[in-house]
Amino acid sequence: MPTPVIQRHKYDSRSCAIVRIIRAVSGGTDMSDSRLAIDGGTPVISDPLPTGVSGPSVIGDEEIAAVTEVLRSQELFRYPKSKSEAARFEEEAARRLGVEYALMVNSGTSALISALIGVGVGPGDEVIVPGYTYIATAAAVMATGAVPVIAEIDESLGLDPQDLERKITPHTRAVVPVHMRGVPARLEDILAVARKHGLKVVEDCCQCVGGDYMGQSVGTYGDAGAWSLNYYKTISSGEGGLVFTNDRDIYERACFAGDPGLPMWTASEESVEWRNEPFPRQTYRPSEVLAAIVRVQLSKLDDILEHQRSLKRAFLEKLEEAKGYRIQHVDDPEGDTGVSASVIVHDKELAVGYAHALSAEGVRAATVYNDGFPDRHIYTYWDSILEKRSHHPSGYPWNDPNYKGNVEYSKDMCPQTLDILGRSLRFDFNMNMTVEHARLMAEALNKVDAAVGG
Repeated sequence: MPTPVIQRHKYDSRSCAIVRIIRAVSGGTDMSDSRLAIDGGTPVISDPLPTGVSGPSVIGDEEIAAVTEVLRSQELFRYPKSKSEAARFEEEAARRLGVEYALMVNSGTSALISALIGVGVGPGDEVIVPGYTYIATAAAVMATGAVPVIAEIDESLGLDPQDLERKITPHTRAVVPVHMRGVPARLEDILAVARKHGLKVVEDCCQCVGGDYMGQSVGTYGDAGAWSLNYYKTISSGEGGLVFTNDRDIYERACFAGDPGLPMWTASEESVEWRNEPFPRQTYRPSEVLAAIVRVQLSKLDDILEHQRSLKRAFLEKLEEAKGYRIQHVDDPEGDTGVSASVIVHDKELAVGYAHALSAEGVRAATVYNDGFPDRHIYTYWDSILEKRSHHPSGYPWNDPNYKGNVEYSKDMCPQTLDILGRSLRFDFNMNMTVEHARLMAEALNKVDAAVGG
């Protein structure tokens, strides 16, 4: 699940009109130092901000040594040896998360599929997902034979608990709250709705590895959780994923979902006494190389989180009283991973103006949703799902005889989501930035807001 990419706005006639408005409001003929850079003033940030990705940015000799050791051993497969790299990572991750069971797989998508199968999702079921998440969240639902139902987000940029309840039907089996861009969803409210209606909860933590909610790891509130260890994530092995739960039956079903060779592999290694009958599925096993890398990365997670959170904290503390925007709602500011901060501008066209002005000030910015720039994190660009495409002429899973519902999709089906994302600006932080970089980003926003915020 790649991190969303911010696209720059095209300077079409509409954009130029917005820029003219900005210049008029900000006093485009004023030659003082407070002039916006877009109007000829001095930008707040003159040198390009550092770029980078959290996990890969901290790769060092430790990861190289771990991979070398695996290669020299010539044992690239986790079975049948005792205490494989994958098994050790699972133990260490479970201990950090405070859960009984963890299973490493080969991607975040595989983790979601395995978790959904683990909680019993299958043909005939509906699973509710937010309209702002990577397409893989909805695709994972389809991979189980179930039908994804797309719900609105709110100003947390996560699943709207009220729309979640509106979208529940007699066919709803589960809900997948997504902790987007390092910010936990509104779990307390979402869990209350899920419990009221007897729904299973699979937390998508693929973009929130290491995040907490009210002092407890995200992913441990629901029935199961899923991490992604993709290149773009907080810790990374290039590709990889993790399923975790406190339920033995969910864990076993997740194991069977990703390894048709079970229980053969583990018979000699761990003498596992399976409580459930195995069933054939896909192969989601990771290699020992991936596991060796991410074991080292896991040991660096606290340092990564500390740095990212210090950047976000510095950014937010530097902001002055806003005139034209609100800061994204966050239930637990201490729990997010600090990878980004989002603000929601009062007006969509003004948000585009902010984006242009911020770019001129040296801050790479754009509205999260911008017509014409495909982003698979926004449901309007999930064409394969909106058009109900299938790998088979039967139209599976929508036309599966077990499914008695009738889900319809359209690009305007979640207007609240598009409105919020169209007014949202995201500021990204990375391991190569300093606290001073974050403060300068905030100064740029202060400058733009003071000039054009209304």
